[in-house]
Amino acid sequence: MWIPLLAFLTAGIVSLQKCQRGPGPMLRAASVLAAVPGLCQRPENRCATSNALTCTVCLALGPECGWCSQEDFMSGATQKGRCDMIFNLIKKGCQSEFIENPTIRVTIPSDHKENTQVTPGEVSIQLRPGGKASFMLKVHPLEKYPVDLYYLVDVSASMHDNIEKLNSVGFDLSKKMANISVDFRLGFGSYVDKTASPYISIHPERIHNQCRDYNLDCMPPHGYIHVLSLTDNIAEFKNAVNKQKISGNIDTPEGGFDAMLQAAVCQSHIGWRKEAKRLLLVMTDQTSHLALDSKLAGIVIPNDGNCHLKDNVYIKATSMEHPSLGQLSEKLIDNNINVIFAVQGNQFHWYKDLLPLLPGTVARQIESQAANLNDLVVEAYQKLISEVKIQVDNQIQDLHFNVTAICPDGSRKTGMEGCKNVAYNEEVLFNVSVAMKGCGTTGGRKYVIIRPIGFNETTIINIYKNCACQCEDSARHKRICVDETFLDGESIHCEDTNCSSSEDTFPSERCKLHPDQPICSGQGDCIGGRCLCHKTKLGKVYGKYCEMDDFSCPYYHGNLCAGNGECEVGKCKCFHGWEGDRCQCSSLTAEHCINSKGQICSGRGACICGKCECTDPRSFGRFCEYCPTCNNACDENRSP
Repeated sequence: MWIPLLAFLTAGIVSLQKCQRGPGPMLRAASVLAAVPGLCQRPENRCATSNALTCTVCLALGPECGWCSQEDFMSGATQKGRCDMIFNLIKKGCQSEFIENPTIRVTIPSDHKENTQVTPGEVSIQLRPGGKASFMLKVHPLEKYPVDLYYLVDVSASMHDNIEKLNSVGFDLSKKMANISVDFRLGFGSYVDKTASPYISIHPERIHNQCRDYNLDCMPPHGYIHVLSLTDNIAEFKNAVNKQKISGNIDTPEGGFDAMLQAAVCQSHIGWRKEAKRLLLVMTDQTSHLALDSKLAGIVIPNDGNCHLKDNVYIKATSMEHPSLGQLSEKLIDNNINVIFAVQGNQFHWYKDLLPLLPGTVARQIESQAANLNDLVVEAYQKLISEVKIQVDNQIQDLHFNVTAICPDGSRKTGMEGCKNVAYNEEVLFNVSVAMKGCGTTGGRKYVIIRPIGFNETTIINIYKNCACQCEDSARHKRICVDETFLDGESIHCEDTNCSSSEDTFPSERCKLHPDQPICSGQGDCIGGRCLCHKTKLGKVYGKYCEMDDFSCPYYHGNLCAGNGECEVGKCKCFHGWEGDRCQCSSLTAEHCINSKGQICSGRGACICGKCECTDPRSFGRFCEYCPTCNNACDENRSP
């Protein structure tokens, strides 16, 4: 039983090999296996079957497709077939120098910038539609990195004990950090909340001292004050902390995110160094207000993300909203700042839940009277520098990035997940893959930034999109980038990147439905004065100016334009007898809009789907019949 079956399968396998070479003597034997899905089936040649009529459209099909621009290619044939796979074009007689087939290339410029921790510092990639390129990025954390640590302290009354503890922090912390940093600097700033009701009391007796309930003399409330720029003078830091007074407010959340954003973007004020690891330590015992909370105080202008310090005081606290989490995350990453939330009390878990939304951030719990503050900073710093993860900034439409981290222990993670527990002498490799889906609306060179979170070095990726054919003039031959069977047999040639007809030069204006509309309605290419509509997976694009399609207009009961019209430039163009934005209403419903005098909507409106829509803003009523302030109101209501 098994021997005949084995012979049967062997014949099928041999025949499958023959399929790749062409018909053979055993092909009939393979037909017995035709019921097996996929067996002996040739892969579809999308280049040839697309019937692409231009070189540009051909190249957009995929990286395996090429275009033959040779003038006498397959002369005498009824179908030129200039778009095909490279192997087939050569087989059909196209000389290699006439084949348009942009290459996919990854190069590192010889004059690229030198980085210490992130290499390479610059990469150039040439891509074409459907193409994909990859390169390896290496991140090597330095040992004993310079460190800038800026204390951003909530100085509301409940933080009184923690602020007193700061007096002894500077010297002890400097000694601990000396073991892991060659150059350590400290800075200091304070925040409370927006100085508006209902966040603070605006009662005259409390406006300057919000702490009367605590029997304390408080400084006036403030959004954010930058107190001390980063310095290695520990005595100066201690002196600034000694002078710090507490303040107060009414509601529980504070304005921490407002202050954090300012501390991140006001680089010259804070004194952030380019070469240093930047740490922002946020000390608090309460949650922070988020974007849109400001509406309680009538503040509706979105945060613009810019620095607004005047004399070291944040001056936009009462006129701009709190930043959103996304905006705050973006500014922290852009400025290479890692955040340590040092939180006392029950709100620790609130900040811990935010960590996935704020990359490069850790949260630690402060013990009673901040006894563990120094150890907390050292532990958090060591955790931050042992994590290596990256993100892609300035992303470009039609490009897809896939980043895989190869960790020192051999495991693989996504780029945003990254690697943990990375030692100083270890390297993290990132496999960066770039795929180009299409050309979009713009071509040419663009750039993308690969940014390791918390590092002050980046990699710039220059992207060159090869979306058009060269069509360069040759001394001996003309190059053709439009199929000669196109446009009623008129011969279209491309010389010096310009396509023209042998009989006439067609202006692009002939490809516009109206002078103020885009060429080919933005859905096609103008070739020789006529529109060649794009092919799309969404549906069909057609019409003389590619102005029609079957997908971009509104549907009604599952039918485009209710089945009573055509989609033209994104709007339903109704057939005779139909109206409405979706052509869903019969024109016969206009009889429901006629008033007692036989007027449609009293002459003050339009009948849409059997209902009057008043065009005169002064009128109202079912038939727009009421208009007390109209000039002819008296005449209309005068008794005969």
